[in-house]
Amino acid sequence: MLEKRKCPVCGETISGRIDKKFCSDLCRNAFNNQQNNYTTNYIRQVNGILRRNRRILCELNPNGKTKTSLSKLAERGFDFKYFTSIYRTNSGNTYYFCYEQGYLQLENNLYALVKKLE
Repeated sequence: MLEKRKCPVCGETISGRIDKKFCSDLCRNAFNNQQNNYTTNYIRQVNGILRRNRRILCELNPNGKTKTSLSKLAERGFDFKYFTSIYRTNSGNTYYFCYEQGYLQLENNLYALVKKLE
């Protein structure tokens, strides 16, 4: 005797193909959305921070190369924990990039802002 299969989302009996896992598209979508919820929200938050960091660098560096202070970056909400890549020069300097916009920490709370040439 075949055992009745139950939908893992709503508990309804599943009818149809033997390999069918959900009773409807609605339940399948609800299950997948729940499974990906944490990851999707985390990625969305990180991407938002990266976009904000890039926008701040663009605003402070309209000509492609300039200097700014830590206080100007901080008052705009720049988050130094998030960047997309690191570039180390032969002289030992480390540039942090948010996409094509980068920064290098200098002395006295100053930062050199650069734009990566394409």
